[in-house]
Amino acid sequence: MGTAINNSNIRGGMTINFRDTWYEVVSSQHIKPGKGSAFTKVRAKNLETGRTLDITLKPVDKVEQLYSEQKNMEYLYRDGDSLVLMDNETYEQEMVPVAMLGDQIGFLKENTVVEAKFVEDKLMGFDLPKHMVLKITKSDPGVKGDTATNTTKPATLETGAEVQVPLFIDEGETIRIDTRTGEYIERAN
Repeated sequence: MGTAINNSNIRGGMTINFRDTWYEVVSSQHIKPGKGSAFTKVRAKNLETGRTLDITLKPVDKVEQLYSEQKNMEYLYRDGDSLVLMDNETYEQEMVPVAMLGDQIGFLKENTVVEAKFVEDKLMGFDLPKHMVLKITKSDPGVKGDTATNTTKPATLETGAEVQVPLFIDEGETIRIDTRTGEYIERAN
C-alpha cells in the first residue's frame, strides 16, 4: 500500500495513512523541545469526512506515505445522487457521490473540467475551477438611483444556485463567480 516514512519527513501536500485513516497534510512542524523527545505537529484533512484536525505524532507512531496524483476530469452529468466524471485522457468514467462536492455543487455545470485527486488509484475528491462563468436565469430588477451603497440582490444562476449580485446586474447576463466563497466577482464578456 504506502511507504513507511519518518514523522520528521512529513510535509504539506503529502497524503498519509495514520491509524488506518487517510489524510492530506495541510502543514507540519517538527518540534524539538528542551526536555523530552521530539515530536511532529501535523494539521491534516481527513479524506473521508473532509474535517481538518491537528495530530501530534511521536517518534513511535507509524505513518505511511500514500501514492496520490491529480488528474483533470470532465463533469458529464448528474445521475440521481451521483456525478459522472470522465478522464480526458483514457475516457474512463467514474461515478462519485454528490455529497463529495459539498456546497460547491451549485456552481457545477456540464462539461466543466475539474481537478480530481486520486489516492492509491481511488478517487477521493475533486475541486472546481476557482472561478466559473454562469448565466443569471432569474433576478429582480434593481431600483433606479439606489447605487450610493454596496447594495445587493439575490439572483438565481443557470445551475440553480442563488447568489448575491449588485443591483445593476440583470436577468440574462453572465457573471463570474468565486466557487470557493460563492461571491460575485464581475460581469463576464
